[in-house]
Amino acid sequence: MYELIHEDEHLLVVHKPAGWLTIPDRAGNKDSLLGALEKRYGKVFVVHRLDRETSGILCFARNAEAHRHLSLQFEHHTADKYYFALLDGELHHEEGEIDKPIGEHPVIPGKMAIVKTGKPSLTFYRVIERFKRFTFVEVLLKTGRTHQIRVHFSSIGYALAVDALYGRRPAFFLSEIKGKKYRSGKNAEAERPLMERTSLHATRLRIDHPATGERMEFKAELPKDFAALLNQLRKWGS
Repeated sequence: MYELIHEDEHLLVVHKPAGWLTIPDRAGNKDSLLGALEKRYGKVFVVHRLDRETSGILCFARNAEAHRHLSLQFEHHTADKYYFALLDGELHHEEGEIDKPIGEHPVIPGKMAIVKTGKPSLTFYRVIERFKRFTFVEVLLKTGRTHQIRVHFSSIGYALAVDALYGRRPAFFLSEIKGKKYRSGKNAEAERPLMERTSLHATRLRIDHPATGERMEFKAELPKDFAALLNQLRKWGS
């Protein structure tokens, strides 16, 4: 179930769990965060989206004027969207930016890629914590292209640690970092993954309130699966 972070007559801010669609998809899956909110609040307007397997913070407008105001903030890049990401590999810089155009993949439907004719896309990052073979970073997204963070980091050789589409593993198992020290037990069932969705979480959002103009910041704490993975990396992968 989603977590309600902020509610007023103009704005809803919620924490979307991984596995939930933001809106119904083209495949006919109608269960979505939008649907759940509209059951409770009536008509709600979508301002921005998160991928199904990404957790974190989203805002929705409750009237057309608030929707216009918030949408312009995202369009003009005055809304600040911060993410936590666990990357595959030891990132070579402490901070930096990725400025590469993103468009639809020329061959694979549903996948995005760096293409010359793509839309301008800008991502800033800084390292928070380093592990053997992995890097935990905070990302500031200045544009909002489909799969932007996933595509950008994959393009520089550091895909998300867990990403079935752009990375090299669809799930993360404890045995990968414990190695020979890992013992599942003779009678244990098949090993369960620590995380089996993209290692990406929308953690903070800064926007101007659509009615008052006040600059507001909202936060969504790391969910249990992401926090547990980081704890195991600190224990076994430092």
